[in-house]
Amino acid sequence: MVSGYRHGNMVVFGQWGASQIVGPTHSMRYDGAYYSAAQPQIPKYQIPVRWAFAPQLLGTFCGCGARIVSLLLKAIQLAFVVESISPNPNTIYIDMATLLDHNPSPQNFYASLIQGQKFALIPELILDSGEVLESCPVAYKTWGRLNDTADNVLVICHALTGSSDISDWWSPLLGRDKAFDPAHFFIFCANVLGSPYGSASPLTINPRTGRRYASEFPQTTVRDDVRAHKYVLDALGVRSVAAVIGGSMGGMTTLEWPLCTAPGYVKSIIPIATAADHSAWGISWAETQRQCIYSDPKFDNGYYEPLPEGQPSAGLAAARMVAMLTYRSCMSFDSRFGRKPQRQKPRPVQEPPLDLPRTDVPVPVTTTGAAPATAKERSERKSWTARRDPSFSAQGYLHYQGQKFIQRFDANCYLHITNKMDAHDVTVNRVPADEETLSPVDCDSALRSVLSVVPSGALVVSVETDALFLPEQQERLAACLPDATLAMLKSTDGHDGFLLEFEQLGTLILGKLTRDFPHFYKSTYDDTSCSTGHTAQPGSASLTGEVEAW
Repeated sequence: MVSGYRHGNMVVFGQWGASQIVGPTHSMRYDGAYYSAAQPQIPKYQIPVRWAFAPQLLGTFCGCGARIVSLLLKAIQLAFVVESISPNPNTIYIDMATLLDHNPSPQNFYASLIQGQKFALIPELILDSGEVLESCPVAYKTWGRLNDTADNVLVICHALTGSSDISDWWSPLLGRDKAFDPAHFFIFCANVLGSPYGSASPLTINPRTGRRYASEFPQTTVRDDVRAHKYVLDALGVRSVAAVIGGSMGGMTTLEWPLCTAPGYVKSIIPIATAADHSAWGISWAETQRQCIYSDPKFDNGYYEPLPEGQPSAGLAAARMVAMLTYRSCMSFDSRFGRKPQRQKPRPVQEPPLDLPRTDVPVPVTTTGAAPATAKERSERKSWTARRDPSFSAQGYLHYQGQKFIQRFDANCYLHITNKMDAHDVTVNRVPADEETLSPVDCDSALRSVLSVVPSGALVVSVETDALFLPEQQERLAACLPDATLAMLKSTDGHDGFLLEFEQLGTLILGKLTRDFPHFYKSTYDDTSCSTGHTAQPGSASLTGEVEAW
């Protein structure tokens, strides 16, 4: 665990009482590495250097005693990465070691739902907030092979409740001759911090207390996700990334990748159904969903049993039902459901109050002198029956979505990630503080300045009926990104169109990749990990995507 701290005008890196690496600095801050004041977001370039020492060789070569060898090994502990060395002699960049093939124990219930993912362990991750995550796991999956130049890399960024498994939520885009082709690219997708699917989250054990973080998990940002995921790419030997692609919250992450890494590290980006910042509209919808969770008595300030049956399921299900209204459109609901009656009874979103008899099971008749139900009790029973029996198919669909969601997601994690989305703004800490309340025209000028370092030719994708991330927001992005192109998905499904319009989206992505990287298509790498079997079939449902069997 290489840690850094300020000491006068020096940045001191040290660990476990070992010798320290010291470098002078001028007003530097930690942002995944130490950056100079002149370029606070990104270092000039990166030179990875890895150190690994065998104790026998070290002792023989140095003629050291066992105590000295032990201290040195503790200081090195498997490896550490000198990540980015600036040509400026006043700056030293240090990254922490990333340990691959980590075996998390115990693994939380929700992470176990994602099949075939791997785990890396970052000994220390310093967050935007300044807080430190110790023993920070990162869940990830890869497809394809890294080429000899270690640059045929596609980074795919998942949405709010997605996972590292692209084959679950974007399966029709993954496979031979498709947009994400493992025969030509090394495809990487990692789970974001705060998600229940394996990366550090409220479900993770806090190494300082031996208990789950729960609501005490420190708030993370999209930039923290980028830095954590880049550590994993570094450990995998990746030298540069051909393209970063993601939708919704994944689009936010996509925008941050070239801003949080060295110039030229990311060659191209494809942000989809996203924005440069989360709007007041989006923040308000997210707050409504959070209040649903807070209002559930089982929430208990976030200290509940972290399993589907132990969490505040009524609040989380209601939050999901609210969210579904922002993900779809009025047109899609009217055309699909209209006023059709509910023909099947989905499981109730919540169980009846414990002090009331169930109305859906037979009640034995007794002849004893039991006290008759009060008017209030009869009213509550009637009210409960009305709540749990949807009359219209639209209601039934929302109940189905809520019930499905509480079986695969955690309430604390949902709170965390929606707060992360609310905080998203690519201009924060990248423009002077007095410029953050400028007029719309000046704000566009500030945004254009921040995005000027992004590789030119970005493909920005919008969904024509998106009511959560309005097409106007993608138009603004395309206008502020250097030489960007705007493409529109035709869909009646609203925001979720980016998870449903596979054919249109696949054509757009494949077209850009073949234009930008024709040299990668000249080489083919056999990869049996991705086949047509990954494509969701009619009648099957996605766990974390929007393909459904309902």
